[in-house]
Amino acid sequence: MHLKQTIKRGWQLSIFLALPFLANAGALDEAIDTQVNTDIAAQKSQEKIDSLSDETTDMLAEYRDVLRQTQSLKSYNDQLQSLVNSQQEEMASIAEQLNNIETTQHDIVPLMLKMIDVLQQFVSLDVPFLKQERQTRLEALTTMMGRADVSLAEKYRRIMEAYQVETEYGRTIEAYQADLEDGETKKTVDFLRIGRVSLYYLTLDGKEAGMWDNDKKQWVILSDDYIQPITDGLKVAKKQLPPDLMVLPVNTVGEKQ
Repeated sequence: MHLKQTIKRGWQLSIFLALPFLANAGALDEAIDTQVNTDIAAQKSQEKIDSLSDETTDMLAEYRDVLRQTQSLKSYNDQLQSLVNSQQEEMASIAEQLNNIETTQHDIVPLMLKMIDVLQQFVSLDVPFLKQERQTRLEALTTMMGRADVSLAEKYRRIMEAYQVETEYGRTIEAYQADLEDGETKKTVDFLRIGRVSLYYLTLDGKEAGMWDNDKKQWVILSDDYIQPITDGLKVAKKQLPPDLMVLPVNTVGEKQ
C-alpha cells in the first residue's frame, strides 16, 4: 500500500515536472517558425538587394558608356564646328577675292585692249616685213578679246607673247619668200630682214635688188653693186654661209647710207 502510494506520487511528480516543457513546446515551435520565416525573408531581401545591386552596376556601366559617347559626340561636334567656321572663313575670303578679281578685270581689260591697239599702230608704222603673219597675229588677238571661253590670264599671256615676238624681230636676221606689191605690180621675191632696221629684196632671177625706204614708205631699187651682198646675206640668214661682214645700204633718219 505504501509502495503504491510512492509510485503514484512519483508519476505525479514526473507529470508535474514535464508540464512546463509541454507548455513551452508550442512557443518553441512558434519561435523556430518565426526564425525560419525571418531567415527566409532575410534571404529574399538579400537576393533583392543583390538583384538591385546588379541592376545598379549595370545602370552605372550604361551611364558611363553614355557619358563616354556624349563626350565623344561633343568632341566631334566641336571639331565639326571648327571645320564649318574654317569653311565659312574660306568662303568669305573667296568672295573677297572674286570681288577683287572683278575689280581687276574692270581695270585690266581696257589696258589689254590698249596694248593691242598700240601694237597695231607699231606694226603699221614699222618696216613691212612678214606683213601677213603679223597682221594675222593682231587679228587673232582682237578676236580673242571678245571670247568668253578664254580666261583673262590666257588673254594677257597671248598679248605679252605677241610683244615678245615683235621684240625678237629686232635681234635676228631672216630670209623668207613672199609676194612684193609695188603699186599695181606684184612679184615673188626673196626678202632679207636685218633686225627691224632694214628690209631688202632680191628677185628670183637675181637680176634686181631693192630696199624699203621707211621714211618715204616705198620700195627703192638698188644698184647692181648690192646684188651680191644681198645674195650673201640671204645665204647667211639661211645658215648656208657663216656670218660675215656685209656692206649694205641702211636707212637713217632723213637719208640712206
